[in-house]
Amino acid sequence: MKFIFILLIFITFLFSSGCKSKKEEQIVLDSKDLESQMTEAYNKGLKALEEGDVLFAAKNFNIVENIYPQSIWAPRSILMAAYSYYSQDYYGDSISELKRFIKNYPENESTPYAYFLLATCYYELIVDEKKDLSSISQSKKYFNLILKKYPNTDFALDAKFKLLLINNILASKEVYLGKYYLSKKKWIPAMNRFKNVITDYEETEYVEEAIHRLVEINYILGLEEEAKKYAVLLGYNYQSSEWYKESYRVFNKKYQNPILKIKKDEGNKIIKKFKELFK
Repeated sequence: MKFIFILLIFITFLFSSGCKSKKEEQIVLDSKDLESQMTEAYNKGLKALEEGDVLFAAKNFNIVENIYPQSIWAPRSILMAAYSYYSQDYYGDSISELKRFIKNYPENESTPYAYFLLATCYYELIVDEKKDLSSISQSKKYFNLILKKYPNTDFALDAKFKLLLINNILASKEVYLGKYYLSKKKWIPAMNRFKNVITDYEETEYVEEAIHRLVEINYILGLEEEAKKYAVLLGYNYQSSEWYKESYRVFNKKYQNPILKIKKDEGNKIIKKFKELFK
């Protein structure tokens, strides 16, 4: 019993020593007036950021805001703290700082950048689109906001590109779920998922497969005319694709490719025909 007591004391001593060695670096400001303290803290934050100590950098930037919240350095410091966290993948902390910035300084000239970095943080948090859509939806929300409120900025150009990638992710999820329902022979839920791809994500790479799956499902259900309509749509837009060839194989050998029946001089009638297919 005495041995166990001594062992506990020894472990406690080691633990307390370890805690002391990992004690956070304290911020000491030598300047006396507030403006000089603010400048000193900001410069210390920049130096810490350059050295890779993002936590100490963010702490200094936050002190700048606390010392002089009405100064032009306060919003800059919040953004610098947010960027410090972002630079080392502390996305949750960066998001908190950015939301605080947007709330306190909605009309600041750097607000577009704050929204962009916020959207980017959520984008970086995307891990598995098949399980969690929260980060994807938040990222899409803020990138769309940038396009709406700040369409003429450089951030808008990058937002458009990121939205294409996000839509591709969302389309892949719809296809994944559609194929799952297809494997379970749940035809209607599967059909709805593939229709979502055509309706909401028509510019993604998953449209071809979605149309082909609709050909398959309608053919299985005995709705051959509907199946042919989707095959025509697929052939008209993606005639050289593998998915069109797969759709062509769904029908028997007597089924003729409808695209081949269209004469060259009927160009004006083609668009009208395809519009009427889905009325």
